[in-house]
Amino acid sequence: MKRLRRESRRQVVYDLLLWVLLCVSVSAMGPDPSADPAGFGTVTAPRLVLASVAVLVGRRWPLAALMLLVPLGPWSFGEGLATVDLRWLLPRTGVKIIPWVAASPFIIWYAYLTGLRTARVWPSAAAFAVLPGAGAAAVLMRGGDIALWVSMVSGLLGTYAVPYTLGLVRRRLLLQRRQARLSAEAQARMRERARIAREMHDSLGHDLALIAVRAAGLELAPGLGPAEVKAAGELRVAAADATERLRQIIGLLREDADEAPLSPADEDVADLVRRARDSGMAITLDLDGGPVPALARAVVQEGLTNAAKHAPGAAVAVSVSPRRVAVRNGAPRARPVARQGGLGLDGLRERVRLAGGVLSAGPSGDGFELTVELP
Repeated sequence: MKRLRRESRRQVVYDLLLWVLLCVSVSAMGPDPSADPAGFGTVTAPRLVLASVAVLVGRRWPLAALMLLVPLGPWSFGEGLATVDLRWLLPRTGVKIIPWVAASPFIIWYAYLTGLRTARVWPSAAAFAVLPGAGAAAVLMRGGDIALWVSMVSGLLGTYAVPYTLGLVRRRLLLQRRQARLSAEAQARMRERARIAREMHDSLGHDLALIAVRAAGLELAPGLGPAEVKAAGELRVAAADATERLRQIIGLLREDADEAPLSPADEDVADLVRRARDSGMAITLDLDGGPVPALARAVVQEGLTNAAKHAPGAAVAVSVSPRRVAVRNGAPRARPVARQGGLGLDGLRERVRLAGGVLSAGPSGDGFELTVELP
């Protein structure tokens, strides 16, 4: 019984209204209760029971409701949605096409719901196999005239087959729409994960590179014993190894990941350079006083990270203008320990491309230069 409960008051009101209308239609199809009470009790009363059960189960099992209403189907062939002249095919005129009874709208509705709500096709196919038999029996009981066969076939198509097909098509469209929505949500989640992974790579990779810079400074500091120099070198190698493991865990970021705008809490270029200086890097910063491009921080961070990894101890020059951001480093003073690279540069290249700019990176004199030209 729990499965027959309605989930809301709206559903209860809707089904009560449907039951009243269906009972009125069924009563109109039978004998007049005032003129023929016995006929009403033997013909209409059982039909009202079938109609009531059909409404009770129809919300959850529309196919069951459709089968319960089969005795109320358009089997009289007295009225139709159209009357045609088929003398070119049959020796008859006035052939009823899509025979119609008072309960036909309700049967059509449940046929539509069957196609819309029934997940599997074979139960509907098995149930619909009963309908031609019922129609054939109704035709044979009326003499088996060929015009009646035409009416019966058109009734099966118009009352059952076409509404069921429309419901089935609607179900497929809804499933496709749902799958498209789920796919869009999954892609949005993937883009957000890619954005978080990129930020992790940029931020943690930069911090690990600064640790390596501090370790490189310790290696070159005078007055340290061999053990301390060795420890500093091991620390620098460990920081480089951690950066490599970070790269392997995060992987190459998806190129179609949406770019999230920088929040006000993000460090600006000056703070980024200050932190790098505090770690021991020799950096000069040239700000022309104009508006700083939105991508400036990302470009400078990538340039400083690469300089720390690939050119330890090198002097770095950073210049920022509204249309150009450049980071150039000289020759390394210590042995680089970075084994692989390019992940952050690939991600930055894509970000610059989406912004309409051009990124160039390559050797410059005895060092390396990263330049971004913006529109």
